[in-house]
Amino acid sequence: MEKEINHTIDPMTPGEEMAEPGFAIKDFGKKIFQGDKVIWSVFIVLCVISLVEIFSATSTIVYRQQNMLGPFLRHAFFLIGGVGVILLIHNIPYRYFSLLIFVLLGAIVLLVLTPFIGTSVNGAERWISFLGFTIQPSEIAKISLMGTIAFLLSKQNGTNDALLFKWMIGLMVLVCGIIAMDNLSTAILLFGVCYLLMFIGSVKLVRLLKVAGAGIALVALLLLLLNVIPESWTDDGPLSRLGTWQNRIANFGGDKNLSEEDYFTITDDNYQVAHAKIAIANGGLLGVFPGNSTERDFLPQAYSDFIYAIIIEELGILGGIVVLLLYVILLIRSGMIARRIDKMFPKYLVLGSALMLSIQAFINMGVAVSLFPVTGQPLPLISRGGTSTLITCAYFGLILSADRFGIGKKRRETDIDDRNEREQDEEEQALQHDTSIGSGQMEPMKRPEVEVEFETYQV
Repeated sequence: MEKEINHTIDPMTPGEEMAEPGFAIKDFGKKIFQGDKVIWSVFIVLCVISLVEIFSATSTIVYRQQNMLGPFLRHAFFLIGGVGVILLIHNIPYRYFSLLIFVLLGAIVLLVLTPFIGTSVNGAERWISFLGFTIQPSEIAKISLMGTIAFLLSKQNGTNDALLFKWMIGLMVLVCGIIAMDNLSTAILLFGVCYLLMFIGSVKLVRLLKVAGAGIALVALLLLLLNVIPESWTDDGPLSRLGTWQNRIANFGGDKNLSEEDYFTITDDNYQVAHAKIAIANGGLLGVFPGNSTERDFLPQAYSDFIYAIIIEELGILGGIVVLLLYVILLIRSGMIARRIDKMFPKYLVLGSALMLSIQAFINMGVAVSLFPVTGQPLPLISRGGTSTLITCAYFGLILSADRFGIGKKRRETDIDDRNEREQDEEEQALQHDTSIGSGQMEPMKRPEVEVEFETYQV
């Protein structure tokens, strides 16, 4: 007697699967670097450009310190620390960032103490030295005030709008007023971003128009004061910053009234702007390649305020356009993320962070190409800096946190629901198919052929 035993060979036995070596690294990267891939890509490209240009633009510091790799390694150290800041912040749920209001209180204290215990750099007292580290309180105040305004906007419910509006305006005037005494451009930038957030946050237009009217009147009064006040009063002392503002406003746009000889004459007043124009002219379309810049040795802030001019000189107009597009992509992508978030607080956090980074970048680029007066605003993430680099990375962390805990969770839940629906539909179709076969309504569907082996035993 013969007995036939049917054995089906499963070509994919789970125990026989071998994990590819690259899977572990890939999975580890996905666990660590979570959030929107476009935001991460923009961040990485900006870091690469920053390292290349800082290595090239810090020639004056290298000459002064007699250390070729010192400025480069310092900047690389802060960028690595910034990556750590992003990884820390983007793992924190965005609801905890309402605590930024307490950070703002500490920043206000530091801003008040800076004129008394601060360190003067290039004639401006904007830094505080502590245990060998230099802190710029205005950068801390920028991110904390933006976060506080975003939180207050998210608490509007129709009945407390007037009270919250007074709090927002009061904090903006207080913080920006303190910053303006030594850094007017930063104060205007911060107030403008918070004002745009209030507009996005559906604050009544009448209230915003009143604030705009008061701001225009204040600017007109300031310009009148700068034209009337004697120059001898602004040579030194507490009004010395007014002299700086006088020179910048007077020199901006004054080239039209100059003769051809005076226009091409480099003086102390137009030194930075003139060499920035030379750098842009040297760059042409494709640039002179990184490391071959000549104006880096003449521009006092080639690695900070005027680094965009060095980028155009070394990478050309095409390189300058690429850098500009990176900030545009950051702004557009952040807007797409914010639009898909339901909660108001993370929505305003994302928009505030993107506006702060992109507007500051546009101002820096505008100064380099003589569209704006000299402001002293660095190019976010690219310019050399300590506190500014870390705070810039914190903005990226806020955006990624909102994407991870806001949209990211929705995506996972939606994918699971879609997969469950597909499986349920397949089961229903299979059940209907079997029922139709049993009733003779339709021919059975062809099953996929399965490889079968027969073994015969003699009994």
